[in-house]
Amino acid sequence: MEPCREPDYRHEWKHEIDRSDLIALRQRLRAVAFPDPHAVDGKYGIRSLYFDNLQDRALREKLDGVSRREKFRIRYYNGDPSVIHLEKKSRLGGLGNKRTASLSAAQAQAIADGETEWMAGCREPLVRELYVKMTTEGLRPKTIVDYTREPFVFGPGNVRVTLDYDIRTGLGGTDFLDPDCVTVPAGGAFAILEVKWDGFLPDIIRDAVQLPGRRVCSFSKYAQCRIYD
Repeated sequence: MEPCREPDYRHEWKHEIDRSDLIALRQRLRAVAFPDPHAVDGKYGIRSLYFDNLQDRALREKLDGVSRREKFRIRYYNGDPSVIHLEKKSRLGGLGNKRTASLSAAQAQAIADGETEWMAGCREPLVRELYVKMTTEGLRPKTIVDYTREPFVFGPGNVRVTLDYDIRTGLGGTDFLDPDCVTVPAGGAFAILEVKWDGFLPDIIRDAVQLPGRRVCSFSKYAQCRIYD
């Protein structure tokens, strides 16, 4: 496996949106952007397993608005565990980056089960970093987050716009490879608009995602899915 590389930070906007916003944005984006080629019929399902420590540091830093923070998660798409990624999301104000490493289903399940000894010798730097944080900071799998995503891309500015909805929580469950794992609606925002770009955001996209009365927010699907704790 190739070692993961540190990507550049990207600009990120997030807006909480309602059903009418979702319909309007979908129509606008279909007219000016392109569907992500990985989407099936324009969308895909995402399941993530998020990590936190006993003091809920990742959750508390998010709720407290800490400018520099990070979180780890394991993720796969459309219920297909043949491609699984370990991801580390880092935030610095309104900027974000993501590092990734590939995991097999067996490796992902081992991490979820707390079987971590093998991680120390893994070739993937990100897996070794998670191992250190699990052994020294008490990082552990915390909850499952499910949702549906409609993704759009636009070449200039390397823009990616996503519409995320049907957000569900696995409560305290961590058996995220089980397709029959029970999840329940997380409540809160109906849907989330996310806009990410590199050096500049083209006016055509900026205009397409404008929503009167909506302000950029610092939204976390992980935090929304911890509401029942």
